[in-house]
Amino acid sequence: MSKANLLDRREVVATLLAHRKDAVAIGGLGASTNDMAATGDHARNFYLWGGMGGAAMIGLGLALAQPKLPVVVITGDGEMLMGMGSLATVGLQMPGNLTIIVLDNEVYGETGGQASHTGANTDLVGVAKACGISDARSLATMAEIEAFAPSMQDVSAGPRFVSVKIDSANLERVLASRDGGYIVTRIRGALGFDPI
Repeated sequence: MSKANLLDRREVVATLLAHRKDAVAIGGLGASTNDMAATGDHARNFYLWGGMGGAAMIGLGLALAQPKLPVVVITGDGEMLMGMGSLATVGLQMPGNLTIIVLDNEVYGETGGQASHTGANTDLVGVAKACGISDARSLATMAEIEAFAPSMQDVSAGPRFVSVKIDSANLERVLASRDGGYIVTRIRGALGFDPI
């Protein structure tokens, strides 16, 4: 894909979250968490400020614990590469309510913009399919993003894996709370559970 045709990451995330309804959204380490916060803080946002590579597994755990709840993981290519083994576990468990969206700018944005493997020979959609996630695809236009977004509410047809090629613009960080205890307590309350 030509660099001129890459999508704006914030527009992609805002479009996806506009269709969230009651879904829990988990942001991967770094820019994807900032992108989620930029669309507006939400009680069902879970921001992953640490633990690179863990977003898909946190999403899997929540999806298995709450099978009637749509769970959406929004992460980057670097974070997904570090947690690539999680796709094998997702493919084994097959949670129908889990959607994993990778914002792929082909660089490690949090460590200085070094080229990531997805810009060379690593096909994350192919990896997801090889792990048994049959609904794995790339989306390349905003029309495709808009058409896909409502499917995140389907809690029986997943798991779904989507890769979206985005630009590598270094955008202003939009930081929501970095207090892990607060985020966990807030999301538990939003789901109707007592605080820890």
